[in-house]
Amino acid sequence: MGLRRKLLAAAAACVMFFATTASADTACTTIKSGRLLYSPGSYLAGTPYTTGKSPFGYNYQAHRYNGSYFNAYANSAGLPPYDDNDAAYLANNPAAAAHWAWPYRHTKVEMKWNNPWLANSDCDYDGKLDRHFGFPSYIGAGAWLTNNNTWSVTAGDKRKKAREFLLAVSIPAGGHTGLPKTYFGEKTVYAADGSVLGPQLWGEFFVKRYCFNDPSTGDRVVIGMCGDDDEADDD
Repeated sequence: MGLRRKLLAAAAACVMFFATTASADTACTTIKSGRLLYSPGSYLAGTPYTTGKSPFGYNYQAHRYNGSYFNAYANSAGLPPYDDNDAAYLANNPAAAAHWAWPYRHTKVEMKWNNPWLANSDCDYDGKLDRHFGFPSYIGAGAWLTNNNTWSVTAGDKRKKAREFLLAVSIPAGGHTGLPKTYFGEKTVYAADGSVLGPQLWGEFFVKRYCFNDPSTGDRVVIGMCGDDDEADDD
């Protein structure tokens, strides 16, 4: 799997670090309550979620992530945050070298999402941050996620930035999928009136915008609107 496919395929999982709750109330359990706890097995297991940025780069209260691609997965793997020092980190955490995301540790990730994608509360008392609350799946829930990845490459004798931007939106009520298959290996999503919404992604989403630009290889993929901010630039 190439770099862009690896990064994109994993994007859906980047914010799936669920919480467990100490107890349930008659109202939603919120992050602000201090009673939403990180799941067993994670590095932060048993500690409460906070309203600010976590050591790994997540701000679940604000629906944002900003940090290393590897750090998006380190907590759930029981590993501490990567600090940009390979030798010291691996000396203390040798298992990290075998983690599939380790090769992408220098990729910078910025994500934003809305409440239907991943809420900052638990309203159904299942001990997890809610997803598509009130709906059996993401379909019709109005969820969206943006995922922006950047990493350094060499183009000629210059250092440049490669960039991959994705806006994924959940399939609306009445939407359906059909041929043709797309760049992402899934089908095409159609609205209830038969109009094309975009390429299917992760089963329950469609790609509204995708911009990939790697100046080291000349590869460029454009779906939807890609402006100047999606062009690669000098480091």
